[in-house]
Amino acid sequence: MKRPLMLSVCGALAACASPRPVPSAPVLTSTAVKPAQAPPQAGGQTDPGTLGDGVAAQPPPYPSPPETLTRGSGVVAGHLSESAQYASRGVYPGYSFEYWLYVPAAYDPAQPAALMVFQDGIHYVGLTEAKFNSAITFDNLIAAGEMPQTIGLFINPGTPSGTYHYPEEQGIRSTEYDSLDDRYSKFLLDEIIPDVVTSHFRIVKDPEGWAIGGHSSGGICAFTVAFRHPDRFRKVLTHNGSFVDIKGGNAYPQLIRTEAVRPLRVSLSSGTADVSNEHGNWLAANQAMAEALAERHYHYRFMSGQGGHYPPLQAVNDYPAALRWLWRGYTLPH
Repeated sequence: MKRPLMLSVCGALAACASPRPVPSAPVLTSTAVKPAQAPPQAGGQTDPGTLGDGVAAQPPPYPSPPETLTRGSGVVAGHLSESAQYASRGVYPGYSFEYWLYVPAAYDPAQPAALMVFQDGIHYVGLTEAKFNSAITFDNLIAAGEMPQTIGLFINPGTPSGTYHYPEEQGIRSTEYDSLDDRYSKFLLDEIIPDVVTSHFRIVKDPEGWAIGGHSSGGICAFTVAFRHPDRFRKVLTHNGSFVDIKGGNAYPQLIRTEAVRPLRVSLSSGTADVSNEHGNWLAANQAMAEALAERHYHYRFMSGQGGHYPPLQAVNDYPAALRWLWRGYTLPH
């Protein structure tokens, strides 16, 4: 396995640099009363309320919101790495996954950060027609206090070469993302997250501070991971999620109705121009998901519009609002 990427942000990440000796200072004594230090705060998820929950219309047009285009005045840029390769240690033998890491400018190794994992990572870093531009978006929302200090892990589908080629390797991607089994979850939780993220960065253990997202098949993949592992991920962001019968994903509404309620917060989006083919209708499938989540009293939002599948203009248009809703009420311990 190739060594995980080490970010060149040593100025911000003290763990990346060798400590320099500090000259000893004379010991000063004083009778002055020292100010009391504030007690540490536990952080966690408070009741987010129901603002934004439910189904909402999202009519066109779908311009990219300003938070995805440029950093606001005084907003300091975080560090988005170059792409790197991660070779699976066993879950997907012989496969490597291209990935990117985002570290916010104010990340402090002494304080835990939240974590957000994206499938089809190349879309979310903005290197395709899907201009989510997550580094800029995260910078703006973190600076505004609308999401916590968050490490972002953006992963592409794994392939034998380590570079995903569409459409030639679409079947490989579908096997990883559309399957309802636990294999991809194990890859995340047992391999790439420990090796690339938690061994190098301090990440909060609270599952309320772990989010996962994706577009299309990456969206149903995100839901599968959280639905199977609510002890690790509690926040789910899906865009044009493939909750159709590609590999049985149309079963989720019934599973939501019949299985124990998970403590998840789920964002959905689709539009009238979304895909409709032999596997099903994406808008109808997302509507069915929304109805099932509502019946079981989940915190969910479903943005119903007129957008198409790709490029996901409707999804990008809603991206900052979806992140605000997803993270509302959550604070990191400090």
